[in-house]
Amino acid sequence: MSQPTIDESLYSRQLYVLGHDAMRQMSSSNVLIVGLHGLGAEIAKNIALAGVKSVTLYDPAPVSVADLSSQFFLRNEDVGQPGVTRASATASRLSELNSYVPIKVLDVPSLDKATLESFKVVVLTHTPLNEQLRVNDLTHNTSTHFIAADVRGLFGTVFNDFGSHFVCKDTNGEQPLDSMIVSVTHDEEGLVTTIDEKRHGLQDGDYVTFTEVQGMSELNGIEPRRVTVKGPYTFTIGDTRSFGEYRGGGIFKQVKMPEILNFKSLRESQQAPEFLFSDFAKIDRSMILHIGFEALSAYEEKNGHSPRPRNADDANALLALARDIMQSRNQLPEGEEATKLSNWILTELSYQATGDLSPMVAFIGGFVAQEVLKACSGKFHPLMQHMYADVLEALPKDVPNLPESEFSPQQSRYDGQIAVFGKTFQERIGNTRQFLVGSGAIGCEMLKNWSMMGLGAGPQGQIYVTDLDTIEKSNLNRQFLFRTQDVGKFKADTAAAAVAAMNPDLSGKIKTFQQRVGPETEDLYDQDFFAQIDGVTNALDNVAARNYMDSRCVFFRKPLLESGTLGTKGNTQVVVPDLTESYASSHDPPEKSIPVCTLKNFPNQIEHTIQWAREQFDELFQKPVANVNQYLSQSDYLSSLSSSGDSGYGQQVEQIKEYLVDARPQSFDACIVWARLKFEENYVNMIKQLLFNLPHDAKTTTGQPFWSGPKRAPSPLVFDPHNELHMAYIVATANLHAFNYGLNGSTDVGHIAQVASQVQVPEFVPKEAKVQINDSDPAPGQSTNAAEDQASLEEVVSSLPAPASMAGYRLTPAEFEKDDDTNHHIDFVTAASNLRATNYQIEPVDRYTTKGIAGKIIPAIATTTALVTGLVNLEMYKLMDNKRDIESYSNAFVNLALPFIAFSDPIAAPVHKYNDREWTLWSRFDVEDMPLRDFLEYFHREHGLEVTLVSGNMAMLYADFMPPKKKEERLPMRLRELVEHVTKKPVEPHVRHLSIEIMADDLNGEDVEVPTVSVRIK
Repeated sequence: MSQPTIDESLYSRQLYVLGHDAMRQMSSSNVLIVGLHGLGAEIAKNIALAGVKSVTLYDPAPVSVADLSSQFFLRNEDVGQPGVTRASATASRLSELNSYVPIKVLDVPSLDKATLESFKVVVLTHTPLNEQLRVNDLTHNTSTHFIAADVRGLFGTVFNDFGSHFVCKDTNGEQPLDSMIVSVTHDEEGLVTTIDEKRHGLQDGDYVTFTEVQGMSELNGIEPRRVTVKGPYTFTIGDTRSFGEYRGGGIFKQVKMPEILNFKSLRESQQAPEFLFSDFAKIDRSMILHIGFEALSAYEEKNGHSPRPRNADDANALLALARDIMQSRNQLPEGEEATKLSNWILTELSYQATGDLSPMVAFIGGFVAQEVLKACSGKFHPLMQHMYADVLEALPKDVPNLPESEFSPQQSRYDGQIAVFGKTFQERIGNTRQFLVGSGAIGCEMLKNWSMMGLGAGPQGQIYVTDLDTIEKSNLNRQFLFRTQDVGKFKADTAAAAVAAMNPDLSGKIKTFQQRVGPETEDLYDQDFFAQIDGVTNALDNVAARNYMDSRCVFFRKPLLESGTLGTKGNTQVVVPDLTESYASSHDPPEKSIPVCTLKNFPNQIEHTIQWAREQFDELFQKPVANVNQYLSQSDYLSSLSSSGDSGYGQQVEQIKEYLVDARPQSFDACIVWARLKFEENYVNMIKQLLFNLPHDAKTTTGQPFWSGPKRAPSPLVFDPHNELHMAYIVATANLHAFNYGLNGSTDVGHIAQVASQVQVPEFVPKEAKVQINDSDPAPGQSTNAAEDQASLEEVVSSLPAPASMAGYRLTPAEFEKDDDTNHHIDFVTAASNLRATNYQIEPVDRYTTKGIAGKIIPAIATTTALVTGLVNLEMYKLMDNKRDIESYSNAFVNLALPFIAFSDPIAAPVHKYNDREWTLWSRFDVEDMPLRDFLEYFHREHGLEVTLVSGNMAMLYADFMPPKKKEERLPMRLRELVEHVTKKPVEPHVRHLSIEIMADDLNGEDVEVPTVSVRIK
């Protein structure tokens, strides 16, 4: 059977999460979604974006106003329309998300075995327990996998049954580990020692295979061996006595072994449930909620409706049903505290049974959608088997004291939210003014949630969105507010229009910007702007912008909601003024860089050759071209470069001569010749030179073989016009060179191979030069004869054409763009990397893998984005209630592959102290603009601080070690005047406060840390 084709341009970010095999499995899987309230729509949206074979919807109920609380595919005009069901209305809009996924509506009186057998996965949402049991009885131990889920107010539940023999092919989704080895013992234990550059990372029970082992060659290609870890650089693999003696070399690679999982049916699991704890602080709640949801289903079956919001009689009835179930299973809570907790949770479940909250739907819907993809593909470990969640800490403080009427239905699209929080709190949500920074994947989900919540839709409400990016095809897989016809449009404008269509109450309530946030736009996002908003929500993809927004929120004392995703992993953070630390209070460790000497001479991993190739792209097609243009456009370019003392001056002059004189092509054939010579230079001559300096039998100063351990001895290539990889390099290189000069390129491999094979390649003559073995060694190639070098350079400069003689002539630099499959950029990097990998006997990788590494593509999938955004907005409810107990808030850490969800209290802002006064990062000194002399006296008088240094606007304004004359000159100046005097720049008109930093001694004469000073200027 032919394999289904995967559209890599659409699914590129998701492919780096799931891989091609899982995507192919998904693209042959039909999925049935039963129940099209908000949760069903959320799950359907996520799996349609992910790319399953088809999504079929089943919900014959008509559309009601209450459905609009979280069902973002439904519109006002669908309500009460004859013949329009939730499924049919949803299908027409769901089908717009992904042209590869047909959306169908199932029209049957009930779900029977024959119908269910046509689906790989069936998902039941908002379905009575008896119906769940009936359907699961039909699917258990068949090829149809079963999931049931529900959301009621701030409560959620999920159940999986993938049968008694489900094969999980990859339990965690992490890249297989590998490393070079330095020894294997010849004994009963078989102790493997790896190089000490990095830990092997293995765990007991992992499996590994070996390649390139010398001496003990029987290990190469052997069946995977089970590992027992002995240390960070050692592990055992079992008896090696029947093998030869280990002589050297070798690479181990971890093998992902499939795991067989046995699921119980819902009927069996209902009696003896197995839980995934979504919040370790609430472990004792899972069983209560397990029984509570069963009691809720029994109540609804008995009474024909859900318990009414905040109705005590209905709550008591549900409690009685729950107690009966507990008693029948001998699971009554023990002790007064346990009984009190149980009663409170069950009562709230009754009160919120009609509640429908978009953030909770997003949280559970993202989780369930990932479980659907696991069932389709066998990729990642599925939920075993129940998960219950509650976010009761999000309830407003005054809810228990409000009358039942505050929560009664209003025939409003917000009734699902009013049932949980009340009418008054709904008004607060509507009148919130929020700034959303970014409208990509997280930003789209955020706006969708806000539209369902009605955030900003009230008379005083407003949403501000900024994003300078335009929509690309690769965005469509996870940025669900965008459609194919939107490609090229601004994200912020398109997203705003999309959510206003979802909820007309937001029409005219969203203001969009295309200006990035940063120091250069502080005249736009100024004090007046921050004064009118209640908080900031980040939807950013880089740390620099996150840190900047964090600093602005701290300065303007605004709460910040922060989140991010990486494949199936996600995190959220809430920053609350005067309560928590800020985003910038903690930092991730810096990304580990590859040593220059490794990149240049001693690569041993494909990542090394890919980075080398990526740098080659800039060195061949971007930097020299930019230098030529600067030479042609700036008459004093070379003289200014020379006088600056730039160590690369000589190299730049040589490049300008090459690109403007020696290798300036007049035809595409000349570009082919240039590409052929670059092949020889980089994959033949460079390697021959290295081996001339360090032959295969070279020894270290201690007498050990130089080419051992992580240093792999290379071999030069021999150009072959019939070699596909060789020609891929020539084609890409020639076309990029032609692009630089505005010439028409070609992909006629036959002609290119003919021209390349006829190039006269100069014979290589090795040079006497040192090799840089360590980064601490001096760079090679530096001559000791400065006068000779200068004369040579002057000769090169004199041979350059005068810029005036080439007026208007410019080259076109190639700016690296990973997502254009026609520009030869990734083609070049792939070929260049794989040729170098061939030099060093490193296994080459395909274009897709190269693109991910060279393009630094961040893996992304809609499921994680949806879940994380839901968690962020659950924190938004808490911020709107102005909660001051830090334990009311939660930061979250998620890995849907495992699956794993953990919540933690935010870290409190650290408390500092000077003299007897405490302060945190949220503290500052607010002062008026005044002369520096008065400023120093003010801190002495009011705070007991002797100021020793004053700085602002990246300049030192005052220091007690300054010469007396300079101090006397500055003391009478007002602070604004002083800043302008020192920096030689006027303070921008929009600036109303200057941030001044001071160093000071306390009353004991000790140097102490103190808050920032904010100087109010007119």
